[in-house]
Amino acid sequence: MRLATRGDTVKVRYRGKLHDGSVFDDTSDREPLQFTIGEGEVIPGFEEAVVGMKPGESKTAELPVETAFGPYRDDMVVVVPKSRFTHLDPDPTVGQRVPVPQPEGPPVELIVTEVTESAVTVDANHPLAGEALTIDIQLIDIVHGAH
Repeated sequence: MRLATRGDTVKVRYRGKLHDGSVFDDTSDREPLQFTIGEGEVIPGFEEAVVGMKPGESKTAELPVETAFGPYRDDMVVVVPKSRFTHLDPDPTVGQRVPVPQPEGPPVELIVTEVTESAVTVDANHPLAGEALTIDIQLIDIVHGAH
């Protein structure tokens, strides 16, 4: 039986957990995730974990911060004058996710972390930045082999 390699399009089921064991994502109640290994569609550690698996195989991968969503970066927290923020949302609230269009590529999602009379603090870090992750992975199928 063939093993998953870079360039393969695969279907997987997975459950992602934080260090404390709490589950942050689980595909057991929805369609399996399909992605191409090496295309950067999922975090690097997830891709690396699938390489070498065969269809039907399950494994648990421990992903350090560096191959998960990266370290938390203070420079990605920005205070914006409220007057400049109102075109995105006139009444921002803490915890709200705000998509910000980019000149190229998909929008960047910012999370509002503080709102004052004059300013809005937003965080562009991924919500799981700075976290080591445990991922339980089951390779369902290799949909397309590498060319």
